[in-house]
Amino acid sequence: MEKTTCCVVGGGPAGMVLALLLARAGIAVTVLEKHADFLRDFRGDTVHPSTLALLDELGLAEPFARLPQRRVRTVQLPVGAGRPAVTVADLSVLPGPYNYVAMVPQWDLLDLLAEHARREPTFELRMNTEATSFLVESGRVTGVRYRTSDGRTGELRALLTVACDGRGSLARSRPELGLRRFTCPMDAWWFRLPRRDGDPSGLVGGAGEGFLTAMIDRGDYWQCAALIPKGADAELRAGGLDRFRAAYAAGVPWIADRTHVLRSWDDVKLLDVHLDRLRRWHRPGLLCIGDAAHAMSPVFGIGINLAVQDAVATARLLAGPLRRGTVRLRDVRGVQRRRRPTTVVTQALQRTAHARFIAPVLRGRPPLGSAERARRVARLVGGSPWLRRLPAYFVAYGARRERPPAAAVRNREPGTQTAAGGQHA
Repeated sequence: MEKTTCCVVGGGPAGMVLALLLARAGIAVTVLEKHADFLRDFRGDTVHPSTLALLDELGLAEPFARLPQRRVRTVQLPVGAGRPAVTVADLSVLPGPYNYVAMVPQWDLLDLLAEHARREPTFELRMNTEATSFLVESGRVTGVRYRTSDGRTGELRALLTVACDGRGSLARSRPELGLRRFTCPMDAWWFRLPRRDGDPSGLVGGAGEGFLTAMIDRGDYWQCAALIPKGADAELRAGGLDRFRAAYAAGVPWIADRTHVLRSWDDVKLLDVHLDRLRRWHRPGLLCIGDAAHAMSPVFGIGINLAVQDAVATARLLAGPLRRGTVRLRDVRGVQRRRRPTTVVTQALQRTAHARFIAPVLRGRPPLGSAERARRVARLVGGSPWLRRLPAYFVAYGARRERPPAAAVRNREPGTQTAAGGQHA
């Protein structure tokens, strides 16, 4: 019979951070990741100051600084075709060293976390292994059944199972957890366009007729997200690819000379955007964190960092019970009690952005009721350091900043660079 102390389902940012922290605390932890590697297109790549500070505390600032990255200090919302974007947060007003968002390919971050977790004797990462169902005994989750890519099946018993497998989580099928959905006005098209010398760098936004775009600088190409009205995918595709290429070029004129690389709709992938959260993140022997507990909108790009903070809080609150070999319901309930307020506030802000900015622009209307009102808000925020500081701090650290368990912290070696001091492309 296969056993571990903590089974982590899903090797995304929340799962890998949690596993690293628990392994450093001396707890046996096994991560099940259904894919063969971490290479996935169209994942979020934002690493916010809360995660940068965590990497520094874990002694990973120097290897992280060596990863290819861009740095972004302002968060802007486009307000319509031909109109300047509204700056809603300026991280440069925050004290350093982490007053920026690092744009890093997510697979590089996950590889880094896995590399250092493997140095711990209590850590195990099983790739090509998918959790297919939960083991339940006397009303308690006692582990998972799994299937490998070569068809082998088995069971892994665990004192605690933590679902970190995203919004398609196996745990979400359990009706007792209750899923609350919120109206979302948009879906997203993901695609790539070439990047050339002289292009802007970092995170670039734009707006066209009936869509908004965010473009992530990947070095030699742009990872592009075009926000379209919810449920409009089939209708817009029926209008033809030429029409979309022309609209995109009109909304982002400096990239018009390369939209022709989109040769068919196969090059444009649909992301069905959801905003929701579980009413209960737990049951005996099971805990959900990250997108498994609360699927976030791509607005502000903070979903990854919210998930990482969930993982940090989980490790700090549950390392002791896991080490003692007794995890009670009130222990896992404590994670939701601590993290839920941040989730609620963050989703409320995203819903406000949906209603006041995104939905009007996608309908061809000015945000905030009128273009003049949007300009007044932009001038007010831009002219007030305090008004820039509050949203900047929230984007950087969330409503509540979490600290890792002391056993996971590693002091930096003398002379090493911090993540803030490393070179960036």
